[in-house]
Amino acid sequence: MTQTFADRVTRVEPSATIAISNLASELEADGVDVVDLSVGEPDFPTPQNVVEAGKQAIDDGHTGYAPSNGIPQLREAIVEKFEADGLSYGTDELIVTPGGKQALFEVFMALLDEDDEVVLFDPAWVSYEAMAKMAGASIERVDLSPYDFQLEPALDELAEVVTDDTSLIVVNSPSNPTGAVFSDAALEGVRDLAVEHDVMALSDEIYQEITYGTDMTSLGSLDGMEGRTITLNGFSKAYSMTGWRLGYVGLPVDLHEQAAKIQSHSVTCATHFVQYAGLEALTNTDEAVAEMRDAFHERRDMLLELFEEHDKDVATPEGAFYMMLPVDDDDQAWCEGAIEDAHVATVPGSAFGTPGYARLSYAASEGRLREAVERLADNDYI
Repeated sequence: MTQTFADRVTRVEPSATIAISNLASELEADGVDVVDLSVGEPDFPTPQNVVEAGKQAIDDGHTGYAPSNGIPQLREAIVEKFEADGLSYGTDELIVTPGGKQALFEVFMALLDEDDEVVLFDPAWVSYEAMAKMAGASIERVDLSPYDFQLEPALDELAEVVTDDTSLIVVNSPSNPTGAVFSDAALEGVRDLAVEHDVMALSDEIYQEITYGTDMTSLGSLDGMEGRTITLNGFSKAYSMTGWRLGYVGLPVDLHEQAAKIQSHSVTCATHFVQYAGLEALTNTDEAVAEMRDAFHERRDMLLELFEEHDKDVATPEGAFYMMLPVDDDDQAWCEGAIEDAHVATVPGSAFGTPGYARLSYAASEGRLREAVERLADNDYI
C-alpha cells in the first residue's frame, strides 16, 4: 500500500546530532576507536547524593503517577530558584516535564499555529527549527556568525526581522552550539523589541550553571519581560542527569493552562521518583556542579591553546561545553571525512543553520581532547 504521512513530520529532518552519534556508535561496534565529540552529554556521573535520593524515593514507594505539573516540593524549590534569578513565577505557572525537550515541545505546540513566525539566532540548536515546523510555524533567522556568535552587534539586524507578525523570539544563553553568553545590552535589545511589537520570548537556560567568569542574566528578570517570557531549564546538563529525563518550564498562567493540557494528554507527568532526585539536585549539589564547571573551563582553555598552535582562530565560548571550529564550506563533507579518516566525531554547523563550522563538545577527558586535535591535524583536517 502507498503510505502517506502528516505534513508536520515530513517537513522536518532527523536530528543531525543524533545521526552523527549513531554513526560513531556503529564504528565503535566494529572495533574502531572513535573520539566522540558530537554529543551534548556531560562525562561526569550523576552526583551520588542525587542517585541516593532517587533510590530512596523508589524505596519510599514513589513509583506511581505524580501530579501532572510536578510534585509540590519540587515546584516550590523551582520557585525559590527562579526568585534567586530575579524571576517571579508561581507554582501555578510551572510544569515539571520529562526532559527539557518535552517542555519546549509543549510550549511550541501550545503557542504556535500555522504560519506563525518564530525568530531564531543562528547557529541555533537543531530542535528549535524542527519543533517550530511541526507546529506549522515559519522561521526568521538572524546570523550571529560574523560577530563571534554574540547577539549585541546584531541588534540592528534583529530589529529588521522582528515585526508585529512575530509570535516568538527564542533566546538560548549560554548557547548550544556556540557557548556564547549574551550581554545584558543584548537581552535589553530583545526586551525592547518584544515590548514594542508585543511578542513572547522563550529563554532556554539549560546551561545556566555552566559559565566561565561571565555573568548570565535571565531574560525574564528584565523590566517589561514579566508576563511575556517563557523560561525553560532542566537537570540534564548542570547535574549530569541526561538519562533521568527531567526538565521544567515557567510560563504565564494563561499559556500554562494550555501547555499543561498537552502534558496531561501525552506524557501525563515526569517520572515520580526522578522528581525527588531532581529536588536533591536543585538544593544540595553546589560542590559537584562547581567541580564539573571548573573541569569544563580547563578543557576549554586547553582546546583554545591547541587550536591556536594550529593557527585556527576559534571564538571563545563563555559557557556550556561546546565550541564552533571553522572548517571547509562543505561542513557536512568535512565532518563525514573527520569521522571516517581521523575517527573524530563532530556535528556540521549547517545542522545549526551556520555552514562552514563543526561543533565540538568538550565533554570528554583532556587526554581524549588532545588526541582528537592530534588526529585532525595528522589527517589534514586542521
